[in-house]
Amino acid sequence: MSPAHEGAARVTVVVATRNRREELLAHLHHHEGPVVVVDNASEDGTAEAVRAARPDVQVVALPRNAGAVARTVGVRAARTPYVAFADDDSWWAPGALARAAAVLDAHPRVGLIAGSIAVGPQERPDPLNAVLAASPLGIPAGCPGPALLGFVGCGAIVRRSAFLAVGGFDDVVRFPGEEERVALDLFDAGWRLAYVPEVRAHHHPSPRRESGDRRQAELVRSRLLTALMRRPWRAVAREAAGALRAGRRGRRGLASALPRVPAALRARRRVSPTTEAALARLHGQDETAPRTADPEESS
Repeated sequence: MSPAHEGAARVTVVVATRNRREELLAHLHHHEGPVVVVDNASEDGTAEAVRAARPDVQVVALPRNAGAVARTVGVRAARTPYVAFADDDSWWAPGALARAAAVLDAHPRVGLIAGSIAVGPQERPDPLNAVLAASPLGIPAGCPGPALLGFVGCGAIVRRSAFLAVGGFDDVVRFPGEEERVALDLFDAGWRLAYVPEVRAHHHPSPRRESGDRRQAELVRSRLLTALMRRPWRAVAREAAGALRAGRRGRRGLASALPRVPAALRARRRVSPTTEAALARLHGQDETAPRTADPEESS
């Protein structure tokens, strides 16, 4: 086995999917190393089709749509020290998993690598790449690249033990925007999150995605719920005020958050002052400043 294949064999690719059977089957062959597909109660025969076409792939069929928690289920099923997330419309470039394994081996305090993302058949750099590269947190000692407090699911590789120690993705936020709470908890636990552009993912956005308006409303909901779970009350108030100022999409997001507020409050545990200080640096000491664009909107 070549060194590249040996490295990839230490990284399980976890793919969460729902009702995108043909796209998933078209992209599965790109994945190096072991693969776990977690099917979120698809109604199009996804689980059966993957089992028939790829008996080497482990399939976990969930009885209900668990949202982003499906990724956590996949991480628990993995038996490798590192796990790369992929969507049914994304995959990792050849050699990316081996590079990630080498970086994580060399940097034992790094809990998550955010790779660069190439979008569509034209391989356009995702605008988020430049945002991550210019992180105001700089490159601290023991970090292989710019330090982060956020990531995109389909562009991230995690240290399995670190991810599970902070609980993985939760069923309060679900999807989208589920990454923020995990990033906060990893950082708060002392793990480094780093941007390593040499670790590259490909993303060919599915034509079967939800509308931009709906997604933006859901992101408002996720930010508010995450703030309720981890941030001081002043940050929660800022998120709520920002939602009200955001017009119809913001109000929809705020309304859709309300049924999940009790669960968010039960999970509430404020992050440390160190993490809050890093957030202040990230937002230029002004947390009322506009947030970076949703990478899905640039796709």
